[in-house]
Amino acid sequence: MFNLDTWQEIFSTLSKNKLRAFLTGFSVAWGIFMLIILLGSGNGFENAMDKAFESSMENAMYIYPGKTTKEYKGLKPGRYLRLTNDDFKNLKRNIQEIELISSLYYLPGQNLIAYNGKSVKFSIFTVYPDYQIIDRLIILEGRFINNIDIHERRKVAVISSEIKEELFNHKDAIGEHVIVNGFVVKVVGVFEDNDRDDSDQCVYLPVTTAQLLSGGTKNIHMLQLTIPASSKIQEAVDIEERIRKQVADLHKFDPEDERALYISNSMEQAGRYRTIIDSIRLFVWVIGIMTIVAGIVGVGNIMTIVVKERTREIGIRKALGARPVSIIGMIMQEAVLITSASGFIGLLFGTGLLELIRTKMPENEYFYNPEADIRIAVSATILLILAGLLAGFFPARRASKIKPIVALRDE
Repeated sequence: MFNLDTWQEIFSTLSKNKLRAFLTGFSVAWGIFMLIILLGSGNGFENAMDKAFESSMENAMYIYPGKTTKEYKGLKPGRYLRLTNDDFKNLKRNIQEIELISSLYYLPGQNLIAYNGKSVKFSIFTVYPDYQIIDRLIILEGRFINNIDIHERRKVAVISSEIKEELFNHKDAIGEHVIVNGFVVKVVGVFEDNDRDDSDQCVYLPVTTAQLLSGGTKNIHMLQLTIPASSKIQEAVDIEERIRKQVADLHKFDPEDERALYISNSMEQAGRYRTIIDSIRLFVWVIGIMTIVAGIVGVGNIMTIVVKERTREIGIRKALGARPVSIIGMIMQEAVLITSASGFIGLLFGTGLLELIRTKMPENEYFYNPEADIRIAVSATILLILAGLLAGFFPARRASKIKPIVALRDE
């Protein structure tokens, strides 16, 4: 069945009908090509979303003060909310689901960090120890701020690797003293942050130390916290509402006034993004499968035409003693050759284009590292080959049942 003479005959038949063979192969190759591009594009969107959340915890919440817009118990709207240490303690004590929590206080001033006559301008954040885990800071040398630093209001600092390079020129910075906004602090750690924002251009101090240096204020600028990663989206929303109510009770504003207190719920946002990604993935698969089905139908129609055009030839073969299995095998081999060659061409061009996009396209926050699962692509190609077998089998089976005398009369 699968001998050299048969393959030579198949290639001869294809060379005589180049346009038909090209159009058949193109429909198959286009189907695989489009599936690869669609899958890669979908993964590009999904990878961008995953990268956006990898720099911070997906189960985190960020709380910012705002301005009241509703009247509440005789208090007029338009009041600016100021968070304090009491909010930090209140939430930590009353919201049992909180796992990690840190307040942030921005030290006022010019944000100058100086050492040995050299000074640079960087952001200055003052935090609690839990901040390191929440923001996924990587400690390269020394340590991060600890609870003893908080309780004793120690004048210590954790600097970024970029600050170390600027001020210390790769020399050891641990134990050295730098001047931060006019205050002398001791360097106890060096960190780096893989986030795409400006987190690598900052220095961290204990929040209690910063408040003391600012005249003993109790104000804070925002709160960050995490809840159990196993929480459902609705559970996260419920926790958010309870947090809002706790802060509202303390500061006397309407809990329904969302502009008085802004809460960014990463888990809820991630849920919305996942829904969008699932919709995109479904759309990709529907379009991809429809494209492949169109290719399969095209192969089936072409093979039907092939059999019709070769009816007289088939009659001659049967008259000379050709067995039905040999006729079926010849036509099926032709179908498999077209679908397999075209499928792998589509696979090659699709993966090649995705690789070109991945290496040449500038990095952005909406589309990152588009790549298709090669196992899915190969499986789709194999599926097309099997479909090509079926597409060739049924016309070939009908042709093998034609009586020689009837086939020879065909015009």
